[in-house]
Amino acid sequence: MNASYDVVVIGGGIQGAGVAQAAAACGYRTLLLEQHTLAAGTSSRSSKLVHGGLRYLESGRIRLVRESLREREILLRIAPGLVARQDFFIPLYASSRRTAGHVRAGLWLYRLLAGGSVGGFERVPARAWEQLDGIETAGLKAVFRYGDAQTDDVALTHAVARSATEFGAEIRVGTRFVGAERAGAGYEVRSVHEGVVATCETRALVNATGPWVAQTLSRVLPGPPRLPHDLVAGTHIITEGALGQGCYYVEAPSDHRGVFILPWRGRVLTGTTERLYTGDPGLVAPTPEEIAYLQATLAAYFPGLSTVVAESFAGLRVLPKSQGDLNGRSREVVLLADAPRPRLISIFGGKLTGYRRTAEQVMERLGLVLPARAPRADTSRLVLPMG
Repeated sequence: MNASYDVVVIGGGIQGAGVAQAAAACGYRTLLLEQHTLAAGTSSRSSKLVHGGLRYLESGRIRLVRESLREREILLRIAPGLVARQDFFIPLYASSRRTAGHVRAGLWLYRLLAGGSVGGFERVPARAWEQLDGIETAGLKAVFRYGDAQTDDVALTHAVARSATEFGAEIRVGTRFVGAERAGAGYEVRSVHEGVVATCETRALVNATGPWVAQTLSRVLPGPPRLPHDLVAGTHIITEGALGQGCYYVEAPSDHRGVFILPWRGRVLTGTTERLYTGDPGLVAPTPEEIAYLQATLAAYFPGLSTVVAESFAGLRVLPKSQGDLNGRSREVVLLADAPRPRLISIFGGKLTGYRRTAEQVMERLGLVLPARAPRADTSRLVLPMG
């Protein structure tokens, strides 16, 4: 007899773990399948930030920023050992594209959208610039401080997954999704673990495989809807050194793109880049050009820090196809369903900060077809387990 579930989730990154937690907290029998280990892909290769996305204000993504700021506050409350408030500094030079007035207006709107939380913002007086981790002061015109938050993306994913199991979800790592076929009021799902093929039935299927989202859909019958999209690679480098005052949001000297320079486990994390990627998602890696770009950015702002790369990594973002440069593309998550009353939902894109709300939206859609269950918890109030 095949096992039977209400919800089967494919993919063990932060989005998949979030959906598994939300489904289990709603009282549904839930299974998560992950072919490698939890957070093996994009969810271990982020900028480690829980933030509203200040730069998205420039492209008019007000709703995305407001929602992200709301989720930031929720995560600060429910994950106190995993998500921590941080000071962020924006230095402005004679060569900067953005003016002090431009940045002040953006930070004012950012604070307004956040409801005035995380300390607002201020202009750092010139007498305090020498205390900012050795930042370059030649040509420096202004520095602004504002508040956001930082996390360990892998630890956060594992904590969300542990929370899901506490509410009865099953998580199977090292288990590859083979395929699914529509059967009655749901799907029959096939997977393989250590060479053994298993079959189960589910009322609903969630594709949370990140950059593998299209490949996963190709294994589902009948063929579900597709969404034209691009994979965008982003590289980070880790160098020796320390930043004691907080995080820095700077303009890359060569093209004025926003780049973060952050403290990370006693070293310095710099990123990220953006380039189209068309290869195997499992083989994405930093390029020499990306590494040099980030080294040049770090050196321009912190000439006293080493630019010797101790580690580097690249992750992939899923962005809907559109006109214009990559930097201006929408970062809003797209939930693609197989029908108005969906049995299959695929998650395209999504931010680390917004994983909980994305999972909530998935369950709202699946609530149209799933049977009523007694909810066990509200994930916006559920404190995540440490471990």
